[in-house]
Amino acid sequence: MKKSVEEDVFIPLYPKSTMEDKSSLCSKFQDRRFWSAVKLLSNVLLWDGIVQEDTVQDLGLSKLLNRYLLLNLTNTPQGPDNIEKCSKVVACFPERWFQGLNSGSTLPELRNFCQHLLQ
Repeated sequence: MKKSVEEDVFIPLYPKSTMEDKSSLCSKFQDRRFWSAVKLLSNVLLWDGIVQEDTVQDLGLSKLLNRYLLLNLTNTPQGPDNIEKCSKVVACFPERWFQGLNSGSTLPELRNFCQHLLQ
């Protein structure tokens, strides 16, 4: 899993003006790479409870979410596409990670993602 996260994930960054045209090749390519990374995130987080939780959170949250996916999300224009992307990312998180947390708090690795959601 570590090798896949470190070597297989690539999401290019293009100017926002390029990404506004959803029919452009750059936009389509970046979307395909984003959804591929979300699928990898989902697969990594499925190992929760089998592989050490620290390892799963490091690979899934610290590396995939915060390093690759969040950068793409912050560069995606606000609107339905961004909401759909965020929803799919949230759906990957194991519910048990949030049990026992105080209301209004979250995992430290999710603070930046939560800030993005609030914006």
